[in-house]
Amino acid sequence: MLKNKFAILLAFILTLLLFNFSTLAQQKKKYNVLFIAVDDLNDWIGPLDGYKGVKTPNIDKLAKQGMNFTRAYCAAPICNPSRTALLTGVRPSTSGIYQNWEPWRRALPNAITLPQYFIANGYEVVGVSKIFHDAYNDSASWQTYYPQLRQLTPEKRPMNGYGNFDWGPLQANDEEMADYKHVQHGIDFLNEKHDKPFFLAVGIKRPHLSWWVPQKYFDMYPLSTIVTPKVIVNDLEDIPPIGVTIAHKLPLGEMSEANRNMEDHKFIIEHDQWKQAVQGYLACISFADAMLGRLLNALEKSSYKQNTIIVFFGDHGWHLGQKEHWRKFALWEEATRVPFIMVAPGIIKANSVCERTVNLMDIYPTLISLCDLPKKEGLEAIDITPLLKNSKLQWDHPSVTTYGQGNHSVRTERWRYIQYKDKTEELYDHDTDPHEWKNLASDPKYADTIKMLSKWLPRTNANPLIAVPDSVTVRRRPQNLPDTIQKRN
Repeated sequence: MLKNKFAILLAFILTLLLFNFSTLAQQKKKYNVLFIAVDDLNDWIGPLDGYKGVKTPNIDKLAKQGMNFTRAYCAAPICNPSRTALLTGVRPSTSGIYQNWEPWRRALPNAITLPQYFIANGYEVVGVSKIFHDAYNDSASWQTYYPQLRQLTPEKRPMNGYGNFDWGPLQANDEEMADYKHVQHGIDFLNEKHDKPFFLAVGIKRPHLSWWVPQKYFDMYPLSTIVTPKVIVNDLEDIPPIGVTIAHKLPLGEMSEANRNMEDHKFIIEHDQWKQAVQGYLACISFADAMLGRLLNALEKSSYKQNTIIVFFGDHGWHLGQKEHWRKFALWEEATRVPFIMVAPGIIKANSVCERTVNLMDIYPTLISLCDLPKKEGLEAIDITPLLKNSKLQWDHPSVTTYGQGNHSVRTERWRYIQYKDKTEELYDHDTDPHEWKNLASDPKYADTIKMLSKWLPRTNANPLIAVPDSVTVRRRPQNLPDTIQKRN
C-alpha cells in the first residue's frame, strides 16, 4: 500500500516538473514577426476615422487584437527615405537619402538593416514584394525574397487622369492582381513548418498609384456617396513660398518632363475628377484590406498565432486635395500621419489605443526589445515597448519628419511646427485647428512655443547623396521584376 502511494506521489512530482519545464520552454520560445507594409496608405482606415464610411473590416479587426497608435508619423513623406529610415534606424537628415531615386545602400554601406539583424540573431528571414523601395531592394537583408510582380493595367490608359496619376475599375478578379500573388507567398510560408523563429515581411502595393483595382471595390463606394475632404478657399495664403512650391510641384524623377509641371489639383478641378479620384483611392484601400485579411486568416489558422508579433503600417500619408495638394511630398498632417498597429501576444492588451506621438523608425528598436535580441547601438529611434505596456505613460518624444535637405516637421500631441531650409515656418495648434488651416508662426505670442519645438529639429542636415539642379529631370532606374524567387544561403 505504501509503495503504491509513493509511486503515485513520484508520478505526480514528475508530471509537475515536466509541466513546468514545458511551460518554461514555451515562455522562452522566440517570437516570430509578421511585418506588413502598405504603400501610400493614409489615415483613411476605420481605426483612425480619417474618412467616414471607409470599409476596412480586416484592419479594424487587427486593431482590436492589439494596439492602435493614433499619432504615428513617418520619418519622410516619400517611399525610399521613409523605408530606408525605418529599416536602417538612420534619419534622412543623417543619411542624406531624401528622394526616391537615391540608392540608399551607397550612402549607408555598413548599415545593418532590421531584417539583417534578425538574420544575425538566428531567424529565418523572408521578404515579399515592396519592403525597401522598388529598385533599391537589399539582397543582403533576405534569405529568401519574392520580388514585386508587374501590376495589372487597363487596356486603355490613362482612364481618368494623366501619367500614373490615374484611377478606374479593372474588369478583373482578385487572383489576377499582383498583390494577391504577393500575399499568397506569405500565406504559403505560414502554412509551412519552420524549425527556427521567422521574420516574414510582406508588402502590399495598393493604394499606391495608379488606382486600378477590380470593379467590385469601386462598387463599394458609389459616386453619389463620396465626400471630398474639407478645404477652405485660399488655404495657401499664409504658407511660405517654399511650402507652396512643394505643394504644387512634383519632385524630380516622379514624372516625365512633359507632365512634371502639371498641377494635380488644377487638373482635378478642371476635369471634375475629385469624387472619382477619392472613389479610386477608397477602392484601393478596401482592396488592400481584403489582401491583408487573407494573410491574417492564414496566421490565425497556423500554429504560429500565439507567438507571432504583427507589425502593420503605412509608409507615409497621402493628400487628396487638402491644401490644394495631392500625393505625399509635403510636411503637413495628411502626408505624414500613418496607420500603425502592433499585436504582441502576452504583452499588448487587446483593443488598446495609444495617443502618444511615435515614429515608424521606432519599430526597429522596439522589435529588438520584444524579441529579446541584443541591443543595437546607433539607432536614431526610440524603443516604445513601455507604451505597449502602458499606453497612458507620460511621453515627451515628439515625432520628426524630414522632406528634402533642411525641411523638417516636429509633431507633438498638440502642435505641428514646420521649418523649411530657408528658415521660414509654419505652426498649427491641433487642439483648435485639426485641419491645419491657420498658420500661427508669425504671431509673436507663440514665440516660446516655436522655441520649444525647434529644439527637436535635427542638428545634422547631410547633403543629398546626389545633388541635382531643379532644371534636370532624373529618370529612376527601372525596376528589376523577375518572376523567379531569389534565395540566399
